[in-house]
Amino acid sequence: QVQLVESGGGLVQAGGSLRLSCAASGRTFSSYAMGWFRQGPGKEREFVAELRWSDNRTVYADSEKGRFTISGDNAKNTVYLQMNSLKPEDTAVYYCAAASRADTGYNYWGQGTQVTVSS
Repeated sequence: QVQLVESGGGLVQAGGSLRLSCAASGRTFSSYAMGWFRQGPGKEREFVAELRWSDNRTVYADSEKGRFTISGDNAKNTVYLQMNSLKPEDTAVYYCAAASRADTGYNYWGQGTQVTVSS
């Protein structure tokens, strides 16, 4: 059984910062990539950022470039999302996800952590 557990969400004022963490556990768990998604009020879930372990390649959604940074430790199955210059429109439940292989897509998901940015 693979579990992804997020932490670090909370309430922050616009312009502030938060750092989300996600730890994956499970017997012999390994992944091709880990990433972050979010779902705002009344919106569909959207991609935020991902980290591919094989070459440490990172990909970001356009709206997060320059403000968010994804990093992680493959050996610890842990990924982080540093979020700076937060805006009220960043308010959402943030989900951590893991892709077992390149051809599986994101097939493991965490329960999510709430991030609320006040104006």
